[in-house]
Order: sequence, then structure tokens, then C-alpha cells
Amino acid sequence: MKRITTSLWDASDHLETEEDIIAYLEAALEEGDSALISAVLGDIAKAKGMTQISKQTGLGRESLYKALSENGNPEFATILKVIKALGLQLHVVPQDNGRLLS
Repeated sequence: MKRITTSLWDASDHLETEEDIIAYLEAALEEGDSALISAVLGDIAKAKGMTQISKQTGLGRESLYKALSENGNPEFATILKVIKALGLQLHVVPQDNGRLLS
């Protein structure tokens, strides 16, 4: 019987292009799950270099790892700082029905 070796899959290892990053984040935003969005931002930050993101945001590296984990609960200000440090920005568009609340 052959022995099978497994390892954990890490999304940050596969985010190689700007298109990869944008598609990954957009998919998370479409799901609308705040924990997923935080975790995806954490994956992207790891792919770009958490130390660099930490310097650009002024937030501690370990704090970012914790906040941007699957179980993290970052403040919206932290999310905005990370998005800016990644060279991204948020845009608002109407949902599929094209109507805003009245």
C-alpha cells in the first residue's frame, strides 16, 4: 500500500496576477459573506507580502493575520486600509435589478 502525503492548500500561493486577485475578491464580494471577504483579503495580502501591507497600513503584521483570518472580525477601517494598500478601490453599482431602495 502506497502512503499518500497531503498538505494544506493555500490560496495565496495561486494568486499570481492582478486578474487572479480581482476575480478572487469579486467572487467573495458576490457571496456577501463578511468572514469570507476578510479571509480572501488575508489571502491576497499574504500573496502580496503581509509585511509590506502591514507597513503601508500602519497596522501590526500579527494583527492583520488575525483580523484577516477566517475567524477574524476586522473593523471596516482596517478593510479599507488593506484594500488601499493592495492598490485596489471599492466601487458601488446597483444590484442585478438595477434599482436602489426607494
